[in-house]
Amino acid sequence: MRTEIATLGEFGLINHLTEGIEAQNESTSYGIGDDAAVLSYPGNKKILVTTDLLLEGVHFDLTYVPLKHLGYKAAVVNFSDIYAMNGTPKQITVSLGVSKRFCIEDMEELYAGIRLACEAYQVDIVGGDTCSSYTGLTISITCIGEGDKDKIVYRNGAKETDLICVSGDLGAAYMGLQLLEREKAALNGNNNDLQPDFAGKEYLLERQLKPEARKDIIEKLSTAGIQPTSMMDISDGLSSELIHICTQSKMGCRIYEEHIPIDYQTAVMAEEFNMNLTTCALNGGEDYELLFTVPIADHEKVSEIEGIKLIGHITRPELGCALITRDGQEFELKAQGWNPLKDGGNNTYVPQGTGTSEP
Repeated sequence: MRTEIATLGEFGLINHLTEGIEAQNESTSYGIGDDAAVLSYPGNKKILVTTDLLLEGVHFDLTYVPLKHLGYKAAVVNFSDIYAMNGTPKQITVSLGVSKRFCIEDMEELYAGIRLACEAYQVDIVGGDTCSSYTGLTISITCIGEGDKDKIVYRNGAKETDLICVSGDLGAAYMGLQLLEREKAALNGNNNDLQPDFAGKEYLLERQLKPEARKDIIEKLSTAGIQPTSMMDISDGLSSELIHICTQSKMGCRIYEEHIPIDYQTAVMAEEFNMNLTTCALNGGEDYELLFTVPIADHEKVSEIEGIKLIGHITRPELGCALITRDGQEFELKAQGWNPLKDGGNNTYVPQGTGTSEP
């Protein structure tokens, strides 16, 4: 049974979706229920704030994205931005634009995912807004976090000879997207009797539909006594993010193709699609892994941390940003990742260089 959202109204819907939410953080003095939330932070902390906007048809396709997964992902991508500053997410506000095709049960599913993410990362939902939409579903989440004044990491701190590191593996989320788009195209054609073929590709789907923020990597770096000199999360692709760090740090870089971490399922899927594997890892995006630099003196310590891979080093700015291929060739890195303004809302960007070794 579907219940129209209009039967509850704006405040009724908010109350319904947020019923039973209790604060988990001391910094949340007062959450949902008034004109604004009240937050309180000790003097030795700095406040971190990030906002992410997700639009149906641009950032997600409800043909194959379950609403609960979408809610989880919408929250986690904001947490990832806070961790990328070496901070800790503490609160979020959630604003929704909802068209008439959605019912209360749909919003319950979406919020179930958001609440699950908040429980997993110990983040409080402290407010938000709802409004009708003529263009489908819109999700805007603002995340507030905290960080020690002397430990917050920016994009502009990379120094010559710093080591370039990434967590996890790259390209899997992009290949998951390609897999979902392929199965959608098959079902939309004359093959309505076919069942989606996802056997053996579960990891790729999870990386696309239910990414995780790398809280664990931040904790491991802290335990090891390593303070990154610069850091970003990989949302738009390794090439794009590394160029951001180098541009803001006024530095160059060299990364090595043979050291870029890639999962076996990603490699198999790239071959199936006849795509260049390195190109997918460089430009695919939505991995939400951490890209960071550390002083060369921390080489031994960072090398011992499970889940972190050294992929290159920072150079003088006049040397530019380049990839060194397995056969020793050098190619300029280009920011070919996700760009919603350039691509006009097409979230199925296909990397260039398919079928070759050139990125």
